[in-house]
Amino acid sequence: MGDPSDAQSQELPEKILRKHLYEYGRRRGTEYPYNDDLEVDVMIVGAGFGGTYLLYEMRKAGFKTVLYEAGTSFGGTWRWNVYPGARVDSEVPIYQLAIPEVYKTWTWTTNYPDYHELQAYFDHVDKVCNLSKDCAFESVVTSSEFDTESGKWTIKTADGRTAKAKYLIIAAGFAAKRYIPDYPSMEKFKGIMHHSSFWPAEGVNANGKRVAVIGTGASGVQIIQEWGPSVEHLTVFQRTPNLALPMGKRDMTKAEQEAQYPAYDELLRMREKNFAGFTYDFEERNTFEDSPEEREAVYERLWKKAGFGLWLGSHKDYLFDMKANRCVYDFWRKKQAPRVKNLEKRAILIPEEPPHAFGIKRPCLEQNYYEVLDRDNVTIVDISEKGGNPIEEFTETGIKTKDGKHYDLDVIALATGFDITTGGMTNMGLKSINGTTLHDEWKKAAYTYLGTTISGYPNMFHLYGPHGPTLLSNGPSSVEVQGRWIRDAIKLADRQGFKYINPTQEASQKWKDKINDLSNITLLPTTRSTYMGGSVPGKAFEQVNYAGGIPAYVKDIRAALPDFVGFETVKA
Repeated sequence: MGDPSDAQSQELPEKILRKHLYEYGRRRGTEYPYNDDLEVDVMIVGAGFGGTYLLYEMRKAGFKTVLYEAGTSFGGTWRWNVYPGARVDSEVPIYQLAIPEVYKTWTWTTNYPDYHELQAYFDHVDKVCNLSKDCAFESVVTSSEFDTESGKWTIKTADGRTAKAKYLIIAAGFAAKRYIPDYPSMEKFKGIMHHSSFWPAEGVNANGKRVAVIGTGASGVQIIQEWGPSVEHLTVFQRTPNLALPMGKRDMTKAEQEAQYPAYDELLRMREKNFAGFTYDFEERNTFEDSPEEREAVYERLWKKAGFGLWLGSHKDYLFDMKANRCVYDFWRKKQAPRVKNLEKRAILIPEEPPHAFGIKRPCLEQNYYEVLDRDNVTIVDISEKGGNPIEEFTETGIKTKDGKHYDLDVIALATGFDITTGGMTNMGLKSINGTTLHDEWKKAAYTYLGTTISGYPNMFHLYGPHGPTLLSNGPSSVEVQGRWIRDAIKLADRQGFKYINPTQEASQKWKDKINDLSNITLLPTTRSTYMGGSVPGKAFEQVNYAGGIPAYVKDIRAALPDFVGFETVKA
């Protein structure tokens, strides 16, 4: 039989609900790059696409560079998002770094790889580019402060190490800070409960169990698809229906990819010429320039294309004009409604009246989402404000809603998202030269200059965060555009002998106005979404992305170089 306490200790990791990144910090050793007195030219925080790319670029440019990463290896979001069904929603080969020695020695098995394959890809990048030697893993940054006298950043980690660097690059991404709603008595629940992004690597066995998914964003959609067919009962707590699109996942052969290698250079450069960093763009016509039949033909073609076709390839005015937008929603509804036979469920999932304008929340890509939700062993609970039946409390055995109904559960997945875009940076203990913290400064609103720098934080850069094309783009496209700019800015500052560069408040205000102007002419501000600051209570309702598209963004940020327009520059 064995000792029952052994069984309990094996089960324990499944039971721990982790809420904070610092809980993962530990010291792996005392040798470089884990040493106490680490001093480098460039410190990068975060080893997703952004950090990985910049480590590669900064070392190539001759800077002594070290990367601190909270996870156990490269991959960023793909080391944390190991929940059931986790896979990417941008198609390969567009979803990868434009590093020839990497892409010419790697092939994918499918156009939409899952987290296993993406982890293997990052291991390959690491091996080919020999990156690990300059990385300290399980290193969680808890404070950073710049000294104007020495012109250096002092960076501290959760396990008590201190490092110094002339340049600090924050590559924490848009989803580094998890959001777990403060539901009453969560700690009472005796079953297994995890946030989707702190899912235990060893997995959770849900087969034949009573499970719940709270939230129907990207991770919610994927967990629902994965769990629905194999569990005893699945309860989905939905606040807003997800206007999901068919993924169009298919297998890819090695031969098919190798035949494309000669075109990869051009292909990966081409993604930066389109609004969202893909290889296609919006139609050049407005919606009502087309007859109804012509419109239908456009939508049909995009639907066949699958993926984000309907979202990022429709008429150029549909994200600006509510009437045009309704045409796209009605087409979407016509396509998806027949997949849900249960009429009560259909009304919740695919309502006649749109819950919000189509495309102003990033649609998720699904494979069999609607069929799974239509199953008899799946219950959908509407917890929207309009529905008036929110989650009231957690009990030892499940969840109770306001109408008094109790749902008996063994496993709960919190697919409740993130303190989006800004959370990764505001929770890193960043302190300005004015004695304030970024955490406090950004409570009312986020301010950056060019979506890559922040006034009061000299020689600090960030990418794939606030005020870049971030959530309105394919990640690697955005990351490389910003990464090259950061590399070039550091090279120029270094060559010109600057002790530090610091964006002015005036330039930051102008950039903020630009961010708002670009957003305000669209339908984006008509609803609270990840684009508009996210759903964390008390967080500013504001546009946190550059909504003008990647080509315009490149033009705007490049105009600041080589003369450092909008920066105060201080000579050494």
